[in-house]
This record gives sequence, structure tokens and C-alpha cells, in this order.
Amino acid sequence: MSGVLPLSSREDEPFIGARNSAGNGDSLAIEMEQETSTSTSSGGSSRKKNSRLKCFGVDLSPDNVAVAMVYFVQGVLGLARLAVSFYLKDDLHLDPAETAVVTGFSALPWLVKPLYGFISDSIPLFGYRRRSYLVLSGLLGALSWSLMATFVDSKYGAACCILLGSFSVAFSDVVVDSMVVERSRGESQSVSGSLQSLCWGSSAFGGIVSSYFSGSLVDAYGVRFVFGVTALLPLITSAVAVLVKEQRVIGQARGPNVPLGNSSFLKSSKENIIQLWNAVRQPNVFLPTVFIFLWQATPQSDSAMFFFTYVMLLCLKFFCHRFIFMSFLFPQQKFLLISAQINLVSPQNF
Repeated sequence: MSGVLPLSSREDEPFIGARNSAGNGDSLAIEMEQETSTSTSSGGSSRKKNSRLKCFGVDLSPDNVAVAMVYFVQGVLGLARLAVSFYLKDDLHLDPAETAVVTGFSALPWLVKPLYGFISDSIPLFGYRRRSYLVLSGLLGALSWSLMATFVDSKYGAACCILLGSFSVAFSDVVVDSMVVERSRGESQSVSGSLQSLCWGSSAFGGIVSSYFSGSLVDAYGVRFVFGVTALLPLITSAVAVLVKEQRVIGQARGPNVPLGNSSFLKSSKENIIQLWNAVRQPNVFLPTVFIFLWQATPQSDSAMFFFTYVMLLCLKFFCHRFIFMSFLFPQQKFLLISAQINLVSPQNF
């Protein structure tokens, strides 16, 4: 009773220590197994990550493939650029001034691109802010070029279809740019630069493909056929939209029937406008914006150059055939004929 512990308790102490040491050994073994499994899984995931295909240093995940394909479509849509010029000149018989006005409508949708960003961010379409708008943009582009290939036979119809096609490309450009910004946020500068290289490389590759085939297709099959082929290209944008990884928006702003007078829509739009204005006011953003505006506001000579080149080539072709015929009849005067043809086709005579 004096404060001496019972024998049983003292005899149990070695067993308690043994159990503690055994427990420590078991926990150590478990920790070692967990570390081994963790290292094995991390090694497997790293091997899986390294085995994934890359382009311009970017993993070709479904999201990145969708982004690259949308930019590729933007570049390859130049397939119809030459066909539009020949259609306006030969089929509709427009002069250079009218051709410039009609083709100038294609620039209008690109002037209000911030509006498309506000719409896609504030009004989810069928529960999605990115995927559904890409599908809609592709369908509108296919519709515009299908009309050009079938029903359009006036300059007003051509202007409307060109405007609709340009609107579809501009809207899809805003959506895919927002996807690129979201993926670049929080990444290193090298990753962001690689993603930009993938985007612009895909667009440039599409432009090269369209430049190679545009002239030969117009020469072989005509402008209507080229318009029909071009109508299939925006459908690629609609098809790859399913690859976009995006969570469905659940709530009152889920469907397309969101009233524009809704207080939440007006509030979000006001906040977006304020953020945009604060960003534009910064000198490092404002000065490049002014430079790009002045650069784009300068007159373009695309229509005039097309007509000049077209007329010059026809004149050269005509004079070359005439020169061959005349040189066959009068072989002694060949050098005089050459000098006469050079004087006739000089640019000062046009």
C-alpha cells in the first residue's frame, strides 16, 4: 500500500515496450511499403507522361488538340479567298471599288470581339461557355459557305454570307483564345510560349495548305466547287468541340434563354467592361493598341492588286501568243517584235 507498484504491473512493462517496438517496426514497414508504392506509381505516371505525344513542346491532350484544330481551321479557310475574288469579278462583274466594299464587310465582326467574350462568359449556352459556342460557330460558318456555293447570285447576298462567315471565325477565335488564356494561367513562360507556338503553327500550316490548293481547285473545278469544299471545313470546329474539357454550368444561368435584362448579367457585364477599361488604360497596353489600330486603318491594296495582276497576266498571255505567231511569220524581225511587245506591256500603259 505504500507506493510500490504491483508486481504484475512491473512485469508487464517489458511486454508493453516489446509491443511498442513491434508496433514501431510494423509502422516502419508500412511506411516503407507506401514509399515503394508511391515511387512505383510516380515512376509509372512519369513514364506515362513522358510517353505522351508532344508538338512544339506541348502535350497533345484532347484540349490542346481541340485548340490546335480550331486554329488550323482559321488558317485553312483561306482556301476560298482567291475563289471569292474571282467570283466577285467574273460572276458578279464588280469593279475594284465594289469588290473592296463587299470584302470589307468581313472586317466588321472583328471590331467588336470583346462583346463576344462578354457573351460567352456571361451567358452559358446549353450549360457550356466554350463548347457550345464552338459548335454554333462551326455551324454558322458551314451555312455561310453553303449559301455561297448554291444560292447566292448577287453582291448583297455575297456581302451577307461573307459577313456571316467572318462572324463565325471571329467568335470561335475569341472562344479559343479564352481557352488558351485559361490554360496559360499559372504556367511558366516557357509553357505559355509553347502553347502560343502550337496555336500559330497550326494556323500557319492551315494557311500553307490553303495557299497550295486554292488556285488549282479554282482553275480545275470553279469557284462554286471551292465554296462547297470550304463549307465542310468549319464543321471541324464543331466536331472537335466535344474534346474540350469543361464542366457543365448548373444554375439559373444554364440555358440559352437568359434574359439580357437580368441583374446578374448586367452586373457581370459592367464588371467586365470596367476590367477591360482598366487594362486598356495601362500604357503597356494602350500604346500597342494605338499602333495596331493605325496599322490596320491604313488603306489596303488587295482588290486593286488582284485586278492589276489579273489584267497584266491576261495581257502578257495575249501578247506572248501574238509574238509567237508573228515571229513564225517574220523570223527576221523577231528582235523588233520583242522590243515592241515590251513597250506595249509596260505598266505605264495601264
